[in-house]
Amino acid sequence: MRAPATESPVLVDRATSVEPVPERRRIFHGWKVVGAGSVVQVLHSGLIMQAFGAYAVLLERQFGWSKTIISAAYSFNRAESGLLGPIQGWLLMRFGSRRVMEVGALILCAGFLFFSQISSPIGFIAAFAVIAIGAGLSGFLTVTTETVKWFERKRARALSLTMMGFAVGGLIAPGVVWFMNTFGWRTTAATSGVVALVVILPLARLFGHSPTSLRQPVDDIDPDAEPDLRPRAEGVSDRHFTVSEALRTRAFWMLAFGHTSALLVVGSVMAHLSLYLTSEQGFSLQQTSYVVAGLTAFQLIGMLTGGVLGDRMSKRLLCSLAMVGHMCGLLLITFFGGAWLAVAAFVVLHGMGWGIRGPLMGALRADYFGSTAFGQIMGISSLILMFGMVGGPLLAGVLADVTGSYRLGFTVLALLAGAGMLFFALASPPPEPRTEPAVVNADD
Repeated sequence: MRAPATESPVLVDRATSVEPVPERRRIFHGWKVVGAGSVVQVLHSGLIMQAFGAYAVLLERQFGWSKTIISAAYSFNRAESGLLGPIQGWLLMRFGSRRVMEVGALILCAGFLFFSQISSPIGFIAAFAVIAIGAGLSGFLTVTTETVKWFERKRARALSLTMMGFAVGGLIAPGVVWFMNTFGWRTTAATSGVVALVVILPLARLFGHSPTSLRQPVDDIDPDAEPDLRPRAEGVSDRHFTVSEALRTRAFWMLAFGHTSALLVVGSVMAHLSLYLTSEQGFSLQQTSYVVAGLTAFQLIGMLTGGVLGDRMSKRLLCSLAMVGHMCGLLLITFFGGAWLAVAAFVVLHGMGWGIRGPLMGALRADYFGSTAFGQIMGISSLILMFGMVGGPLLAGVLADVTGSYRLGFTVLALLAGAGMLFFALASPPPEPRTEPAVVNADD
């Protein structure tokens, strides 16, 4: 039976019509950089920074080394990172972030393998020096320099998400301690090196590009969008400072001194918290790992808070408030550390203060001085910052050996951190430089 004529056109239309396929939304490359940087920070935090306290306890038990020797290794580690800063800033400008990160991953792996074989204080210090170089090249400065290229108005959020990896690394501290207790610290060190190499090398492929090369706008925001869609934080400058121009501003030095005062506490806590809780407050190493995990949980909350608020209100005010948290938290655990309530208060105050302030350090510098010479400006800042990371742990360790307690050292460091809030209050946005900007060619 022949079909009615009226049906034929309908069937033909359905057979030949083509449904429009919606265009797939691309993922902004800047967020890929943030994700990769966050994973790298997880490894550096969990396997190096947060794990150092556990290594310190086990090495002290096995070899009987003094707290001064152990803190010296940590301090030399941080000093080497600081001295590496200016060189690393130049390397990032000359060779690009991808190559720098790849070389850093190789050196980091070699350092861990070396550390797994040490049996003397000199070997301990030398191994951590190699680890410091590898972690520095593949870590914070490289990740931050790459991230600030992709963000301006969302800069605090992006850096907060990146540095959340550092906080997440603290959450894996109990797992690292369990691995040490089960398989030994030597096996843990060797395994850490291999894991770092296998993970970081593929992630480095996402680095070394620029918004121009991939034809994506900064922040993934159309530059022609309405002004109310493009809010800007306090102090964001359209002018990209050269290194010499930045060094001539008050803001550079106030940010450096404020950051250093915070690192006095941060460095001391990372190096000595496990030793303090186990030797003076009767905590087990596993219980200490739970304190570290709790500290990290509130650091994560602080980072989320700082990332949201940092793009909407004064970053300097947030940093000043964070310094109060550093000071009060350390004083509480110093004088009432045997009580779980005091430990809990320390976890909240220090963790939130660290989390809120940490990502804003890079965001403030990028806001004030631009992203073109950011790596070099941050690298030179590291020469000042290392006095906090080196001086804090050394002071705490030496005074603990001399007085038999961490109380005096922790009290002095807490008060210095509290005074540091004044530096952030004075770190107002710098005026525009009078000279014309230099043309800088950075490798993509």
